[in-house]
Parts: sequence; structure tokens; C-alpha cells
Amino acid sequence: MFISSVHALHAQEMNARVNINSSGVSSNVNKAVFQTLQTAVSNFINNRKWTTDNFLTNEKIDCSFLLVLQPTGTTDVYTATLTVQAGRPVYNSSYLSPIVNFQDKDVTFKYAQFQPLEFNENNITGIDPESSNLTAVLAYYVDMILGFEYDSFAPRGGDPYFQKAQNIVTNAPEDATINGWKAFDGIRNRYWLVENMQNSRYTIMHDIYYNYYRLGMDKMYEDERAGRAALLNVLSQLNSFSTDNTNTMIQQFFFQGKTTELIQIFSKADPGDKSRAAELLKKLDITNSSRYKNELQ
Repeated sequence: MFISSVHALHAQEMNARVNINSSGVSSNVNKAVFQTLQTAVSNFINNRKWTTDNFLTNEKIDCSFLLVLQPTGTTDVYTATLTVQAGRPVYNSSYLSPIVNFQDKDVTFKYAQFQPLEFNENNITGIDPESSNLTAVLAYYVDMILGFEYDSFAPRGGDPYFQKAQNIVTNAPEDATINGWKAFDGIRNRYWLVENMQNSRYTIMHDIYYNYYRLGMDKMYEDERAGRAALLNVLSQLNSFSTDNTNTMIQQFFFQGKTTELIQIFSKADPGDKSRAAELLKKLDITNSSRYKNELQ
């Protein structure tokens, strides 16, 4: 993605695939509602202008939003698990490197068929918090995707979008049924993700995203050894970050979706670098430590 400086066309930024899974909802509910919802969510994400930059069609950000619904016992109100994924194109290739891969299990919202999906940055709660919560959550994740994508192309390039996401958290809809926006709602939620990217103690994470993608992945085509060395340096940076800041959400978030990519990259490294990468990855990405141990021998 190389963002044009020409803004006149105001082409939208997102190329989102949206899927609504309503299999957990009673068959007594008209399933046409969920097709309408899927179309509405897709239009909300893809047709809204999220930045002041102009994106060409081939520069749009490939991403996906999967909502798996469960009923709440209240008419038109649902709880959902939202899985958000986004890829970042690698220079001189058709490969998309995972940059966002996250599952949010705390989405509650109200939706009636043909209800318009409205979002106003200056009045995020709107008239009805439960109705507004869906668009607040969607806008939050679009802004976070933009933040990480822009950070990966330019140092601190994502700052305006992390600030927009922070504004949504600060002014999020409030209701007894709504979770995920507060520090006390959990240790891995919307509050903590943007807090980590806004926290001055964790500023190195912005460098890590830039170094991983721009200095590492984008260099792999022209100089695989140099690109791999930059990625190994990123792992060393993350190791230092982890030592100084234990159990942060952003470290776990960074690795989600990258396991296979990292194994493929370092499986071709010389023995010393492969061993060092395996050692660091087993420590940093504990969930997948057995894969690193078995596949980076």
C-alpha cells in the first residue's frame, strides 16, 4: 500500500469481507434480518471514508469481520464474538502478511431489520447505547487496523488513528449489557489494546511494527538475508520489551496470526540465526512454543 497524496477522489480505504453467522440464534427469528445486517455492516465499513488520504483500488486494506451471534432473550439484542483480521501487502509480492488477527468475545448490540447503522465521532453513544455499540465497535477496529497499517509504512504513521480509537473508548456507549470498553472489563479487551499503543512507556511497539514490516518483510524480495536479519532484530527488541513490561496485551496481539509466517522465514536461516529465532519465539509466543520447537530445529 503506497498512499497517494492526491485526495480529490476520496476513495474508500477498506476492502472488508463481512460474514454474519446466526446459527446460534433460534429458528423462530427471521433469518433475513441477518442478511440485511451483513449487508449493512459491509456497507458501513467499505463505503465510509475513514481517512483524508486517497486509496487506489489495489491499495485498499484487505480485512475480514466475522460476527458469530447468540441471542440474549431480549428482542433484537444479540451477543457476539467478533473476529477481525487484516493483511498488510509485502513489497514486490502478492503476499499479505497478517497484521491484525484478534477475537473479541464481548460484543453486545441491538439491531432491527433495516435499521440504519449510524456513527458520529462527536456523539458515539447516540440515542440508544445498545444500538450504537455495534458501530462503535466496528469503527474502533477500523481505526486500529488503520493505525497498525500506517505504523507499518511510516514511523508513528498510525498515531492519528490510534487517537481516534482512543476517543471511541473514552466516549463509548455505556449500559449494563455492554462490556469491553473499560479497564476493569478484562485484561485483553478494546480498552487495553489501544491503551498499550498510546502508552508512552510502550512507544517502542510503534518502532517494532515499522521495523517488522518496512525494514523486514519489505526487504525479503530484494535481499532475503537482510530482511531476515531485520526480523531477528525485531524479536530481540520484543524480548527486551517483554523483560521490561510483563504480560502486556500488545505483545500477545502482535504474534497472533504470525506463527506460520515466522516459521517459514526462519526455517531458511543459517543454523545460528534459526536457533536464536527459535529461542526467542518460544519465549515470546508461548502459545505456539511447541511449533517453534518442532519446526525450527
